[in-house]
Amino acid sequence: MKKTDYIIVIPARYKSSRFPGKPLVEINGKSMIERVWLRCCLAVDKSIVFVATDDQRIFSHCKDKGIQVIMTSEDCLTGTDRVFEVSKHIDATTYINVQGDEPLLDPQDIIDVIELAKKNDSDVINAMCKITDENDFRSSTIPKVVTRPDGRLLYMSRGAIPTSKNLDFHAAYKQVCIYAFPKKSLQDFSSVKGKTPLESIEDIEILRFLELGYEINMLEVSSSSIAVDVPEDVTRVERELNEVE
Repeated sequence: MKKTDYIIVIPARYKSSRFPGKPLVEINGKSMIERVWLRCCLAVDKSIVFVATDDQRIFSHCKDKGIQVIMTSEDCLTGTDRVFEVSKHIDATTYINVQGDEPLLDPQDIIDVIELAKKNDSDVINAMCKITDENDFRSSTIPKVVTRPDGRLLYMSRGAIPTSKNLDFHAAYKQVCIYAFPKKSLQDFSSVKGKTPLESIEDIEILRFLELGYEINMLEVSSSSIAVDVPEDVTRVERELNEVE
């Protein structure tokens, strides 16, 4: 099997606890998974973009749309576990994980993560952007990011961090779900049977890498993306799309 520099993997599961069937929800005439795939194809050639799913409905939909798709196990606890399963079929130096629920992703943000990964192909990389809306800061569906001055991740939480004694909102960053994983990091991640303690509490899978001793380089990207975590977020995305389409 010939090794490639990198591929993009979009994990997609049907049984989301907060929003079942989320990848197939229609947003202005296109499914969410198709919209995410199209954004990825604006960043790289479609030949290196794959959807990873455990659901036949998503698999069939991707086939109908001409999207490369790989069936993964139902036992995967996280999207990163799905990316690891893909790594057993496709040999690459770096696996770019693009979350399947951010249909407004800026393709340049994906390119920027890829370029950083090319320079640092042994590092775990995750994107982030500034929080401009205090509602996002207070929302439990949005992971907040705290870094060292050099950009390495200190912690990520669904709680409102960092904050003052009075719990005020001053300045903060939120996670953008574009990651770069070296193959070895995926192997270490999936060698853990079950979620690690902080990962389990926060339900944020990148914390597993911190708990395993990995340094995670956070890259600031644009703030154009809106993650669809609950059905109400679809309206926000459609409102943005109506302004540009």
